[in-house]
Amino acid sequence: MAKAAPKQMTKGEIVDHLSKKLGTTKKLSNDFLNELNALAYKQAKKGFTIPGLGKVYTTRTKKRNGRNPATGEAIVIPAKNKVKFRVSKAAQDAVYPPK
Repeated sequence: MAKAAPKQMTKGEIVDHLSKKLGTTKKLSNDFLNELNALAYKQAKKGFTIPGLGKVYTTRTKKRNGRNPATGEAIVIPAKNKVKFRVSKAAQDAVYPPK
């Protein structure tokens, strides 16, 4: 039988942890988290780096040909902008230490 995936932290649990660790109120921790998100969204087109965690950036995909899996009909998938996140080497090594 397969193992159950570990439970992810909710936003409330993250806010609670930050407030306890930093000795602040939950409201202040929540405001900090919301402001960090808003800043990352606003700066993503230029590239937004969170030191030790990773970088939020945008990229452009090209127009390409595809196929509707249900009908097999050929379709054209239009070009579009995407937001991506690249994990930093420090975060990768902290989660999965090199051998």
